[in-house]
Amino acid sequence: MSSRCCDSGCSTPAVNPSFRKALWVALAINLIMFVVEIISGLRSGSVSLLADAIDFAGDAANYGITLVVLSMGLVWRSRAAMVKGLTMLAFGVFVLGRAGWSVYADVVPEPLTMGVIGTLALIANVVVALMLYAFREGDSNMRSVWLCSRNDAIGNVAVMIAAAGVFGTGAAWPDLVVALVMAGLALSAGFSVVRQARQELASHR
Repeated sequence: MSSRCCDSGCSTPAVNPSFRKALWVALAINLIMFVVEIISGLRSGSVSLLADAIDFAGDAANYGITLVVLSMGLVWRSRAAMVKGLTMLAFGVFVLGRAGWSVYADVVPEPLTMGVIGTLALIANVVVALMLYAFREGDSNMRSVWLCSRNDAIGNVAVMIAAAGVFGTGAAWPDLVVALVMAGLALSAGFSVVRQARQELASHR
């Protein structure tokens, strides 16, 4: 089969109904948590909460893209994964920049809000991660979805640890350390997804 035929989507893969349903639920959860965290992050002055809020928004967009290309051929799904991988990389760069600004402005976040919202976000992301765990070994598109949910759950645990650190020290550095860890996860996952997507696209040329 030529790459042109694959590009046009003449071969439609079988779509797992459970995966599609899980994506819709994940999309709704991420949109709700984006609104909650962006408001809480701005009010508390927490870089890690703002970073997590932007991550929720990116994940919601990624789940939406995945739903659109789910029934398309591998080439289109790989292209979508490439976009999502680049989005993860951009998110990592954004968090690094925001952390740098917070160091310059010497902003100390409010730990109680960080802890409460971090706990709520952790519950939301664990639910999503459990739903998507069974689909983690698929193509680059499915893998990117799993990596997003995994990173989110890890990030929320880190936000809660940062909240405890800020409360105990009265300083901003625990929040900044967590923000840097989240940026590192995003960059690592982004490079991984982009690499796999490039390999899949190269194999269909």
